[in-house]
Amino acid sequence: MGMPRPVLIATATLAGALLLAPPPATAAPQKPQPPVREGGGLDRAVGVAPAAAASRALGAPTPVLRHDTGYPRRTVLVPPPVNPADKSVKLGLTPYHAIAPKLNELQKSSDRVSVEVAGRSAGGHELYLVTVTAPETAAQAREQERMRERIEHSPAAAAKDRRIKSAYKAPLFINNNIHGNEWEGTDAALKLIERLATANDARTTELLSKSRIHLNVTANPDGRIAGTRANAGGFDLNRDFITASQPETRAIRQIAIDKQPVMMLDLHGYVNGTLIEPTTPPHGENYEYDLFLKNSYANALGMEAAVNGLGYTPQKDGVQPAVIPFRDQQEGWDDWPPIFTPQYMPFHGTVVAHTVEFPMRVNGRDYETQPVAELRRRSAINTAIAGAAMRATLDYALDHRATVIADQIEIFRRGAAGEAQRPVSEETVPGVPGIGPEDVYTAEFPRAYVIPAGSGQRSATAAARLVDHLTANDVRVVRADERFRLDGRTYPAGSYVVDMHQPKRGLANVILADGRDISADVSAMYDISGWSLGLLWGATVDRVEDGRLRVEGRTVQAAAPAGHVAPHGDLALRLDDPNELKAANSLLAQGVRVRRTDDGTAIVPGSARERARVLADRYGVAFRATERRGTADLHRTRVAAAVTPGELFSLREMGFDVVPVSTDVLGAGFDWSAVDVLYVSTGLSYKALDPAARAALDGFLKGGGGVVGLGSTGAAFNADAGLLAATAVEGHGDANGVVRVVNASSPVTGGAPGHSFVYSPLWFTALGAGVRADQSYGSGNPLVSGHWRALENGSGGPLDAADRASVVSGTSAQGSPVVLFGTQPLFRAHPKGMFTQVGRALLTTGE
Repeated sequence: MGMPRPVLIATATLAGALLLAPPPATAAPQKPQPPVREGGGLDRAVGVAPAAAASRALGAPTPVLRHDTGYPRRTVLVPPPVNPADKSVKLGLTPYHAIAPKLNELQKSSDRVSVEVAGRSAGGHELYLVTVTAPETAAQAREQERMRERIEHSPAAAAKDRRIKSAYKAPLFINNNIHGNEWEGTDAALKLIERLATANDARTTELLSKSRIHLNVTANPDGRIAGTRANAGGFDLNRDFITASQPETRAIRQIAIDKQPVMMLDLHGYVNGTLIEPTTPPHGENYEYDLFLKNSYANALGMEAAVNGLGYTPQKDGVQPAVIPFRDQQEGWDDWPPIFTPQYMPFHGTVVAHTVEFPMRVNGRDYETQPVAELRRRSAINTAIAGAAMRATLDYALDHRATVIADQIEIFRRGAAGEAQRPVSEETVPGVPGIGPEDVYTAEFPRAYVIPAGSGQRSATAAARLVDHLTANDVRVVRADERFRLDGRTYPAGSYVVDMHQPKRGLANVILADGRDISADVSAMYDISGWSLGLLWGATVDRVEDGRLRVEGRTVQAAAPAGHVAPHGDLALRLDDPNELKAANSLLAQGVRVRRTDDGTAIVPGSARERARVLADRYGVAFRATERRGTADLHRTRVAAAVTPGELFSLREMGFDVVPVSTDVLGAGFDWSAVDVLYVSTGLSYKALDPAARAALDGFLKGGGGVVGLGSTGAAFNADAGLLAATAVEGHGDANGVVRVVNASSPVTGGAPGHSFVYSPLWFTALGAGVRADQSYGSGNPLVSGHWRALENGSGGPLDAADRASVVSGTSAQGSPVVLFGTQPLFRAHPKGMFTQVGRALLTTGE
């Protein structure tokens, strides 16, 4: 992934700024290095490929795509077995098993077509990245790579580089089928590849000589085959880009880094008429939005003309005219969160990025009820519309090549120089109508962020994870060689510094900043509105405003090892991080007697030191010497879980033995003797159980089986089963974001971070005797970032939640230990620092 990172040199010149020596223009591309240990750090004192660092606990590393060979780069694909059950067959579209043979044929017949395997899906299917371009020698490809590196790492010089202006091939990216049951982008892409592979007109020749067109043929083969929106892991991949929990998302991230596209499309369905971004407010505050809007709006007009020019009409075909939300709508289709593909790509220099939604629905109920002929008619229309959008974008790329390359350079130049953003206006974006104050969102970037080492760091394990995530996203991180002082605080050697004078400062800020409360700005949001890895991943992160950045250190590609085992005595393992829960569960699975203290710390006997060393090395956790004695034994907790896919993923990430259940599963008969705890957040209703299933569940509860409930479904289960005396109060159902919380010193929340995440928040009142508030919302307005309004009657807002219990626990009259959450600590596998609250709850209720 790029060239070796430069050394940071402390100097008193230039206001004591961190000086980043630019990579030499002739540096060779970096080779992938050995993989890291799972808890952060290196197996040896060498760098690692960020893609490998990011995927340590998440499966095989994402391939680092080749830079050192010319084009074509032919890969003979092994076709998967023919699958007649592939859901795309019914629509007359290309089944997954037919894609590889088609690509093999195109590679054989054309020297313009290259195929690389960009990774594998959660279900094990290959992800095919096709590049269409004029042939290049290895030397020409290396020159393109040097220019790409220069654009990112030396943007001021790149802006003046005549060779880049004349010879750099604009990278374009088309992402298809990220939602598996939105099929047609894949088929339009295959048609486009075939046309570009064979066309000999002057415009196609010019296009391929001046650009590289990269197509992710199907970003979600699992969902394509199964006819599901999600991948085989149950994840909506187009909500995963800041978390990057899934292999498909990490593959696209690596494409963004390796290819650095100036333009991209993300093909979806189904909105009639065809929806073409840019979006309504609010706009992501970390983008260079003036550069983005002028290009994306102009390209949207071209796509609109191309789509409408196909001649489909409402009367004849049922197709409405195309819609551009920025122009045609007031709110409700925003680009605020960086969780979607087109909202993530601009942080890697993409100045034209669009979601395009086909008009004719063929999934869901329509797939089951419409005649095959009608479904195929609709799919053919969608494929044609996708193709028109693709062709219009390629036309824009060719006609505006110099502009989009210059604007990509300008994004990186502003970041490296630490310049202020340009607020978007009719002056900064001439020709775009209707720009007003509602479109102005800018970020106040700090001078730097510091992730401290030593006693100032809440969790070295969490800090290592965060550093690895930053570097996997191509954010520059420096590890200090010596102690330094910033903003009146002294930091030890080994602390990490994210200098915000860097090309990808927007992405660094997206990951680390607190975010913003936008509740007053719009009435509703399309999806989540608040996120912050700096607040939610469990590490201490300091924002630094002091411009006198005097730090000696070196840019890293992975965190230093965080694991440690004390040489003598019994061992204390803080359960503050998912990897620490995983280590504790591993010891319990091996039969080690582990006890807990009242604040949730795990006490491990010194006799298990060698096993602890293996886990410290594998997971990057610290076993420290202790003389404390535990107050209760922990047990290997077996969990019956009625949960979302994100929660299931998170529970297994912490090492729990989980059996998914639901109302139907319990109704079919369930062996409660095989589990210790029932976890309920979705898909299970106590009232809906038949008498036999309810009696079996009651027997589990009367026998002391534990219950962990989350959200409104968990609270309803608690009330219907007559467990804890606590009244659940629901806030605004659309509310979500990062909130301040106050933690009690309890086995569930002792030592937890002072922030949590909410989605459809609730809180608990009227706590009965013996019911404890383990956590409460902060005073005043607890919302830090996100969107949380009161209901029309004035209730349900964040002020109503202030000081109310957000997590409660106790023992039911039946003798069942119960913990209830009004927050969402496992939401989409994202808030890593919150995971352990649920993990501890499971361990304590399973005792």
